[in-house]
Amino acid sequence: MRRPSLDHTRLDGLSGGWRVEILESTPSTNAELASRARSGEASGLVITTEHQTAGRGRLDRGWTTPERSALTVSALLRPDPSISVERWPWLPLMTGVAVASGLRKMGYAAGLKWPNDVLIEGRKVCGILIERIEGATAESGAAAVIGFGLNTSLTREELPIKTATSLELDSGAPVDRTAVLAALLEELWAAYEIWGSDPAELARRYRELSVTVGEQVRAELPGGEVWEGVATEIDDFGRLVIATGQGSRVVGAGDVIHARLRPRP
Repeated sequence: MRRPSLDHTRLDGLSGGWRVEILESTPSTNAELASRARSGEASGLVITTEHQTAGRGRLDRGWTTPERSALTVSALLRPDPSISVERWPWLPLMTGVAVASGLRKMGYAAGLKWPNDVLIEGRKVCGILIERIEGATAESGAAAVIGFGLNTSLTREELPIKTATSLELDSGAPVDRTAVLAALLEELWAAYEIWGSDPAELARRYRELSVTVGEQVRAELPGGEVWEGVATEIDDFGRLVIATGQGSRVVGAGDVIHARLRPRP
């Protein structure tokens, strides 16, 4: 299967002044960018790679793909220190909005499974992981490493889980990874500006893209507790509200499984 390399010449002049660096191979783009952030790298650097060999996703799950079969991307942002820390939990959801919105504009039926998995027709196509890097001083503020991994040309046999998909599997047509990356970085910058200026609008866009609200779900919490019920809303803090037999429960972190998407035994 022919899988072209990314074309750096088509990634200049993007909104927000993104500076894209393409690595041939790296264990983790997030780890590489986090190291740069701790060394004082300015906002706007994007690191992507043709082959990530030891990536990780939410809940510290491993994530690797064949060479040039995916977009593995990390972007560095340094939010204004005056922005309330209570807004930070929206950063991963913001990234989901950017990716899902961008894919919809390209014709894919993308939606968001809480908190930030991007699905196409119920199958996962993109995972997102955000890391907060504390500033060296109070004045410098914290940095956010925005990481996402998007399956572009993986075959059914190459997918990491049975409930995943790739853009090529969904469309049946070759995918131009460079064009997709450029479009998603444009969407990410637009979503970041909304996050900084209009939280209510970002929440509205997230709810519009949600495929979790209204679903029967099972929430597995970090402490081992499990709640089952119907997801009723996303609150203003980005948390999932579930109507259970014992009343409403609010989930701020955990693994949420849609009943109709659970793998059959």
